[in-house]
Amino acid sequence: MTTSTLPAADLALEDLRTRLAGEALAAGDPGLSRARGAYNAMHQREPAVTVRCTGTADVVEAIRFARAHGLPVAVRGGGHSIAGLSTIEGGMLLDLAPMNGVHVDPVRRLVRVGGGALWAEVDRETQAFCLAAPGGVVSDTGVAGLTLGGGYGWLRRRHGLSCDNLVEAQVVTAAGEVLTASDDAEPELFWAIRGGGGNFGVVTSFTFRLHPVGPDVAFSATFYPLEDVADVLRRWRAYGEGASDDVTTVVVALTFPATPGMPAAIQDRPVAIVGGVHAGPVDEGMHAMQPLRELGTPLFDMSGPTPYTAVQSGFDFLFPRGQVRSYWKSHHVAELCDAAIEEIAGAALDRPSPATVVATFLMGGAVARVDPEATAFAARRSGFLVSIDGNWRDPALDERVIGWVRSRWRSLEPYGTGEVYLNFTGSAGESRSAGVERAFGRNLRRLARVKATYDPDNFFRVNDNIAPATSG
Repeated sequence: MTTSTLPAADLALEDLRTRLAGEALAAGDPGLSRARGAYNAMHQREPAVTVRCTGTADVVEAIRFARAHGLPVAVRGGGHSIAGLSTIEGGMLLDLAPMNGVHVDPVRRLVRVGGGALWAEVDRETQAFCLAAPGGVVSDTGVAGLTLGGGYGWLRRRHGLSCDNLVEAQVVTAAGEVLTASDDAEPELFWAIRGGGGNFGVVTSFTFRLHPVGPDVAFSATFYPLEDVADVLRRWRAYGEGASDDVTTVVVALTFPATPGMPAAIQDRPVAIVGGVHAGPVDEGMHAMQPLRELGTPLFDMSGPTPYTAVQSGFDFLFPRGQVRSYWKSHHVAELCDAAIEEIAGAALDRPSPATVVATFLMGGAVARVDPEATAFAARRSGFLVSIDGNWRDPALDERVIGWVRSRWRSLEPYGTGEVYLNFTGSAGESRSAGVERAFGRNLRRLARVKATYDPDNFFRVNDNIAPATSG
């Protein structure tokens, strides 16, 4: 019998506790206050059992226990899943937060990272050697979820996705077996975890390739009036056509919150922020990105040489953990035609809540130089990514904001490639396989075969789920 609601007394928790270095906590246990909370306030669920794993051996024991007792399992690395995939009602939650070690080899330019680490923890250690692994744009994001889903960040056009820089991973399978995945060991598993999500096992450590970055980088951050966003996007598009791969840039439309120390001109003001990072020498980068600061008449410009760690955490304040309700949808867009720009501008000017974001990312560069079938992550040929990010705090607004996101996403569909980015995909009643076919395309069939090899009974299903291939 498979159930997620077995009472704690029936779970033989005491026996499990004797086999763990970490903790096994039943619902209501005061020790749960030590567990890392989930980011998305829409998805605050109560597991029957939370296992706070301190190492790979704890993960093995927890999986064996869950299988023996018919418990579904969710895995929480950073807990930043927009779709709530790092939460579960009943069942077992594997909280990997204690597994947050970061070990840098500056000579070989490699970093080994525990499955529960946040990007802020990685950046802190790697920047001690002026090195970086391509991460995300919010430092509170977990390494695991971002990497397994692809991983867009400020270094993507020069150094690629997070998953492109993965050289090895330790994985605990559904059978409780510990495997090392790389180009040379378990190559099919290694192919699948680079973009295929948490379908194939629990990744307890990641080893990344590092690149010389920092301690300062050239950073462009210019605030324009939101009413000018269409013109800004057209000029930004023209800039992107000739930008070097060292430049990664985005246009973010939002209402900038009242923030101490920031000028009155942008306090509680709808703005279009044009952000950019140059991965090369600082002086060269500031010169190269000067046009991003001249796309219109700025309200405020905070561009300049900036510590890489400050750039990485610059958007953190917009996403306080456990306080914001989030429902996002995205489109890869081949070309940013004028009609697409008008749709993006219309969405930006019509947002249903101040914290809702409409973001347009310049893609290409190193991301596009990887063959779409070389890793599980397939969406590599688009010129742009547009993300409609519904963010709000009042549960009474759920229906309104979710409906608006879906409507605006549909209006952009004619300009999309048909591909979506699963890390930027929310969930509100959708099935766990929603968007999977769009995200993986031709790679889905191969992913299903890998799933059948490593998880034939779909034990790991609290994810953007890939069904195992069936024989015949």
